[in-house]
Amino acid sequence: MGILGKLFGKKEKESLDQGLQKTKEGFFSRITKAIAGKSTVDEEVLDNLEEALVSADVGIETTVQIIERIEKRVKQDKYVNTAELNNLLQQEIEAILVDAPEQDYKDFEIPEGKKPYVILVVGVNGVGKTTTIGKLAHNYKKAGKQVILGAADTFRAAAVDQLTIWSERVGVSIVKQAMGSDPSAVAYDTVQSAIAKNADVAIIDTAGRLHNKAHLMDELSKIRRVIQKLIPQAPHEVMLVLDGSTGQNAVEQAKQFIATTDVSAISITKLDGTAKGGVVLAIANQFKIPVKYIGVGEKIDDLIIFDKHEFVDSLFKLG
Repeated sequence: MGILGKLFGKKEKESLDQGLQKTKEGFFSRITKAIAGKSTVDEEVLDNLEEALVSADVGIETTVQIIERIEKRVKQDKYVNTAELNNLLQQEIEAILVDAPEQDYKDFEIPEGKKPYVILVVGVNGVGKTTTIGKLAHNYKKAGKQVILGAADTFRAAAVDQLTIWSERVGVSIVKQAMGSDPSAVAYDTVQSAIAKNADVAIIDTAGRLHNKAHLMDELSKIRRVIQKLIPQAPHEVMLVLDGSTGQNAVEQAKQFIATTDVSAISITKLDGTAKGGVVLAIANQFKIPVKYIGVGEKIDDLIIFDKHEFVDSLFKLG
């Protein structure tokens, strides 16, 4: 097992293996082509491998780092055959992925002295933000935590309706106001309600607009300020949700949001329906912000804690 130990069980591993199936098929076919008919790792193999990684949405910056690390290993070990390349590639991909802080590996536990634990969720519309919040709430509740949701995306009736459906499905409270209300007022009420009810976790949805960055920045700053009137160190986590199936677009979105707000964790959704799962490597490496969760299916349990060892292991697992 990886660093999650027993927290990453057989069920999670099976979900991960299945969820990465499309990515794995594309990834391996490209790597197989890259080394076809070669007995040693030479310049041509490395060039082909570079092309294969970029095509798998690993991204140019991350691909260059991986290739440089492999070149270094090939020089050190003098003779590396193509049969050993898969192992080498697996090790080097894992080595460039950033580790989340130790406390993030506790299975939906709340860090000491941070109750209610306030999570602000950001991301553009359509990436699976509301679904991720619903699945997060489910996981926290399953871990014995009392959860309150805040519907601070007040500009879209659909966002409030979807979050209400999730709150009912999971069986947790929700704080909402009329359409067009001030999002920071909803955020304030959510945290106030969480304190009053002695809840463990407050998860707040926010509007997903990037076309007006200044407005988005002002809105998120205001939400942060009003929350801090109640809990000075909140939000404890700013979770950016990205759609893995959009490949390099997800990297661009991450750039925009990270420039706009203090993102502390990333969740990548819809990996089961795409061959672009390599984007997880690009995002985790490029921004040095932990990928905390990945979505690998439609079911309520298909949001799993990201473990770099298990992810890379599933990516390279044959069959």
